[in-house]
Amino acid sequence: MEMASENLGISEGSEKQEVSPLKLWKEDKQCILAVDDMPENIEIIRNLLGREYQIKAATKGSKAIEIARRKPQPDLILLDVMMPEMSGFEVCRILKTDADTVQIPIIFITGNNDSTNEFAGFEIGATDYISKPFHPAVIRSRVQTHLQLQKEKRMVDQLLENIFPRRIIQDIKFRGFSNPELFDPVTLMITELLPPTNVSASIEQTIAEITDLFTVLDGLLVRRGAERINAINYTHIAACGIPVANINHASIIMQTATDFMNFFNLSQQYCSKGWQVRIGIHTGSVIGSIVGRRRYSYDIFGEDVRMALQTKNVTPPMSLLVTENTMQSVKDSYSFARFTPVQMDIPDISLYICSRAQNQI
Repeated sequence: MEMASENLGISEGSEKQEVSPLKLWKEDKQCILAVDDMPENIEIIRNLLGREYQIKAATKGSKAIEIARRKPQPDLILLDVMMPEMSGFEVCRILKTDADTVQIPIIFITGNNDSTNEFAGFEIGATDYISKPFHPAVIRSRVQTHLQLQKEKRMVDQLLENIFPRRIIQDIKFRGFSNPELFDPVTLMITELLPPTNVSASIEQTIAEITDLFTVLDGLLVRRGAERINAINYTHIAACGIPVANINHASIIMQTATDFMNFFNLSQQYCSKGWQVRIGIHTGSVIGSIVGRRRYSYDIFGEDVRMALQTKNVTPPMSLLVTENTMQSVKDSYSFARFTPVQMDIPDISLYICSRAQNQI
C-alpha cells in the first residue's frame, strides 16, 4: 500500500505533521507548443521562453495536431502560417473543430502582415497574431497574458469537475443548461467513514484524514470509470452508469468498493487510529439533475437512492453490503452470505454481505 499512498499524495505518519492548506490544483510548469517548418525559429522561441515554460516543438502541421491531442496537452500553441504540406490556417481549423483541442489558445506568428490574413486567422479561432520580426518583449508579454488566462480557465474547469460529472460540464458549456435525466440501470455506492470513538483529534486533523481517504476513493473511481456524485461530512456517494451508460456498472462499482476495503484493511495509518468504513451498494435507476439557481450542485433522486442509503445504514462496520439487484449481477465473481438486519425501514429487501471484500483479497 505504500505505492498507492505515494501515487495518491497520502503522506505516511501525517499525525506528526502540521495540517497544510488544501490545494485545489497543481502548479505545474505551463507548456507551449511551437510550430514552425524552420528549426532555427523554434530554437529562438526555446531560448526566449524555455526558462519560464516547457517547450514542445513540431516542424509539420500533422505532427503539431498529434502533439496537441496527446495528454498532457499544451497550454498554448505558437503557430507559423506559411508551412509546406499543411498551412498554419489549416492546422488551426482542424484543432478548433476538435472537441479535445478547441480550448487550446493559438497565436499565429507570421511574416505576412496583410490585414486580410490576420482577419482570416481570427475567423477560424486564433487568439492572437504576432508579426515577424517580433520584439522579444512583445512575444513574452503576449504569451504571458494568454497563458495566465488559460491558467485561470483551467482552475475554473478543475473546480467544476469537483462539482459536476464531466458530461454535465460539457452540456453546460456548449448548451448552457442540463435537463434532469433518467439513468437506468446504474449501480450506487454509498461509503461512510466511521471516525475513532476513543481518540481525541483536532477538527483540522479529522478533516485532513477524511480528505485523504476520500481522495483515495476518488482515485479508484476515476481509474475504474465511475463517478463521484457528492460527499457530505463522513459520507461519500458514487455511481457507475451516470451520466454515461456502462453495461459493466455493477462490476465496476464492486471492484472499486473491494479495492477501497482492501486499502482500508491494509492501511495501518488509519486502522491504528480507530477509523472504520462501511459500504452499501444497490443497483436500480435514478434521476440526475443540477440543483439550485444561484449556487449549483449535482445530485441524484429516486426510490433507489433511498434504498442505497438504507443499505449503507444497516451495514456493519468494516463490511460491504449489497442488495439482491447488485448481487445477481456480480454473483459469478464474488462470494456472498445472506444478511438479516435488526431493523430496516424498507421492507421485503434481500441483503447480502460480500465475504470476498472481508477476506481482503
